[in-house]
Amino acid sequence: MTFKETQNQTSRFKVFHDLMRKKVDQVLLISTSYEAWIMEEDCRLSEHIVHEYKGLNLSRPPRLTWVSTTEQALECLDSSEFDLVIIISRAADADACGIADDIKQNAPDMPVILLTHQESLPEVHSPSRKLFASIDRTIFWTGDAGLLLAIIKSVEDQLNVVHDTRCAGIRIILFVEDSPFYLSTLLPVLYKELVIETQAVIEEGLNEEHRLLSMRARPKILLGNTFEEALDIYEQYKDFILGVISDVRFPRRGTLDASAGLDLLRYIRQDRFDIPLLLASSEPHNADLAADIPACFIDKNSSALNEKIRSFLMDYLGFGDFTFKMPDGRDIAKATDLYTLEQKMREIPEEAFEFHCHRNDFSRWLFSLAEVELASRVRVLRDNEFDSIEDHRRHLVQMIKNQRIHRQKGVIVNFDADKVEPDTDFLKIGKGSLGGKARGLAFMSAMLYRQSSRWAAFEMVDTFVPQTMVITTEGFDAFMEINQLQDMAKQDLPDEVFAKRFLEAALPGNIQTQLAAFLSRIRYPISVRSSSLLEDAPFKSYAGLYKTYLLANDHEDLNCRLVQLNDAIKMVYASTYFKAPKAFSRRVGNRVENEKMAVIVQRMVGSCHGKYFYPSISGVAQSENYYPFSRMKPEDGIASIALGLGKTVMEGEKTMRFSPRFPKILPQLSTVEDILKNSQTKFYALQMGTTTCPLGINDAATLSMRDIADAADEYPVRMLTSTYIPHEHRIRDSLTPNGYPVLTFASVLKYDTLPLPDLLSTLLAFGRKELGCPVEIEFAVDLPENPAEKVRFAVLQIRPMSAREEMLAVDVTEADRAQAFCISHRALGNTITTGISDIIYVKPDRFDPACTIDIAKQISQINARLVKENRKYILIGPGRWGSADRWLGIPVGWADICGVGAIVETVHPRIHADPSQGSHFFHNITSLGISYLNVGDGHGDRIDWPWLAALPVVDEKAHVVHAASPRPFSLKVDGRVGTGVMMAP
Repeated sequence: MTFKETQNQTSRFKVFHDLMRKKVDQVLLISTSYEAWIMEEDCRLSEHIVHEYKGLNLSRPPRLTWVSTTEQALECLDSSEFDLVIIISRAADADACGIADDIKQNAPDMPVILLTHQESLPEVHSPSRKLFASIDRTIFWTGDAGLLLAIIKSVEDQLNVVHDTRCAGIRIILFVEDSPFYLSTLLPVLYKELVIETQAVIEEGLNEEHRLLSMRARPKILLGNTFEEALDIYEQYKDFILGVISDVRFPRRGTLDASAGLDLLRYIRQDRFDIPLLLASSEPHNADLAADIPACFIDKNSSALNEKIRSFLMDYLGFGDFTFKMPDGRDIAKATDLYTLEQKMREIPEEAFEFHCHRNDFSRWLFSLAEVELASRVRVLRDNEFDSIEDHRRHLVQMIKNQRIHRQKGVIVNFDADKVEPDTDFLKIGKGSLGGKARGLAFMSAMLYRQSSRWAAFEMVDTFVPQTMVITTEGFDAFMEINQLQDMAKQDLPDEVFAKRFLEAALPGNIQTQLAAFLSRIRYPISVRSSSLLEDAPFKSYAGLYKTYLLANDHEDLNCRLVQLNDAIKMVYASTYFKAPKAFSRRVGNRVENEKMAVIVQRMVGSCHGKYFYPSISGVAQSENYYPFSRMKPEDGIASIALGLGKTVMEGEKTMRFSPRFPKILPQLSTVEDILKNSQTKFYALQMGTTTCPLGINDAATLSMRDIADAADEYPVRMLTSTYIPHEHRIRDSLTPNGYPVLTFASVLKYDTLPLPDLLSTLLAFGRKELGCPVEIEFAVDLPENPAEKVRFAVLQIRPMSAREEMLAVDVTEADRAQAFCISHRALGNTITTGISDIIYVKPDRFDPACTIDIAKQISQINARLVKENRKYILIGPGRWGSADRWLGIPVGWADICGVGAIVETVHPRIHADPSQGSHFFHNITSLGISYLNVGDGHGDRIDWPWLAALPVVDEKAHVVHAASPRPFSLKVDGRVGTGVMMAP
């Protein structure tokens, strides 16, 4: 029998789910009424069993049913499902055996255990043993609930041993003992210590579910009463034997043999030199005979029996810490988990490494950690397979490291400050919620691992979620409570006041301790991101309303780095109550005081280029394209990418938009003039050495905006830019001297050096299927300079898109078009609205891109007044609404237009921008169901400016007009075809 390895490692935890399939849930106890009363009323047996199970953190205890006659027992067995029968008898006599016979006749496979007050059973070893043929085990009854637990676990081990060894290579401890008295003494001690020590070595870094599952992989104890039975167990399971504990005197060939135990251990020692052996005897002089085998020895009558059994488990069977020794027995180092085993193994002398390899000590300890698959592979390694001891060591260290990394893929691991493994992918601090954004990341991390075959086609791309640690909402609650901020959060105060008060507050001490331990192991740049309960929720997403801080994390002083991280976390907490998210909450009907904030601390993706850190490409991809053209369909999706950090995309600045299905259809790059006008010219990068930079409301304090021309020598720019040759007035698709760099992404979109479009299509289809709705994915790409290395593609976020409602059939008729003062064939939404009378519009004849910041302020003032009056309005203006780039549109935030009922983007000869699709601003608008009309130059789009100018004016500012109609307008948007009209009353 050999252990069937799981080649793709899917998960040792999935294998553990299949272990211990057969459980003892129902126990039938047969005893006199007096015995039953004594055990239940005096001994409180049921209560003690529950306490034993809870005390050892085991799964639910079995239910006990008492009967006092054979007839009642048989009736119970006929009417209910029982897993074990225990007969309690004052004497092991014919009456007890007769009950067992009757039970076996009706249920041949039912385990039957006899508990007796009789210490010695001479007849068991005589020809009269046939009386006991129907009894599987006879044990002296001490009244100890721990004995019942041991009996139940022993039966479960016997029921599951065949399946569990074949399925997962579970280890076995062979225990040979024929005395009912010593069996009742040793078995509870052995099981209790085994469970306690197994729990102690199960990896603490994993989550609670996986720790409990790992308990199913604890070694099993198989009992043997006779020499023949013990030898059969050994021969059948020799590949899985972890250790042997044997009595000296027990039956062989039907008679009591004083040397049976010695002969058994000698045979096993000769057959397998590496199996730890323990001789248990009530006669101390047998210690010398044990030493000759060689085997350990324990005196059954010792007052320190528990301690000696515990020592055997820890020192010889691999439980407890791993102690590195020199061949002369000197202790030189200890390992408490896989990570420290890996680290110490690199450092120990060759002779110590060789010593432990020859004794199979490493594999034995790995078995005790429930690392069964790894232990099985380590156990078969031999020195002669390697060129040197060092090669052997390097190979084993790499195996351990790979397993360490592999086992926590797709798992949310509880953070432990004492056991920080720098390779762990997803950590959490606290027991609260992860928040919306972190939930999406955790889901994506798990899916990328579990469905890794999906990405096999992209063999030169490593698709992953960056290493992430989440401070759950429990941390937010504690922060608010200890600093008494709950009442302040309900007040309507300026953002600056919230920021100052939160920065003055202190994070809970336990969180600061854990953050310090975390930072002590990492020195890479990190992002500190929001993950509120409502963030990325379908239909009412708070995307982009909270703060994100990017930190270099490169100062030599740990305390310096810790202070800045603490401040970033506190600023994310403070942003929960900033003006924009509060306004959004009021709009969607959520109570601000019910919001809770988790915080994501995530490794940034990118590379250092001089004193700057940035990814080669950042972007957003959506599975639904609201503005398809040419051969594109809405379901083909759309992507927006930029060089450098993703702030360019999220803030609605100049990006490259393309359909992953048709990446070469790029009308914005149709001519040389178009390319020069539409290409990204600046990008964001994290400036290294900014750890001492104070943090505040401006979350870009650590960032630099750089000219692409200034970074022309840096690898990402060289890879992604083309060159404009002025004297030829042409663009060359490579970076060449005597020209100007122009960011076209030609190497990716035109020459397929990176399969980005195909990868995005695959990810979007996957996300749509798994989430059951259109999705939006944020990502970053780092291109390696070494062509042999893989491209690193990081998924930074996945969230549901706000899909168009299809419930209402809206028909835009020719009569509607004739009556309309505004027509758009690129409209979002699905509605008939008749209750809006107010319009805010930007004067087209006075529009100046240099004044867009002033325009945003003027709109904000009018919006504030209309919000107080509870009057929705239509907003009309040129360019990209919500863009952080003032030259592409009006840079309003959500708080500036929170009362808007519909938005219109118009064209203007002094501004050139693609529609807003892809920005956080756009995502929030569409998630609220606010109609969004893009009025272009063609397709029959139009807006009647003279009609608007004739409306009664309520308020007029330098660049903005608030007009109102005596009667409400009518707005129709047919989301099925993307047509929208606004009609005069």
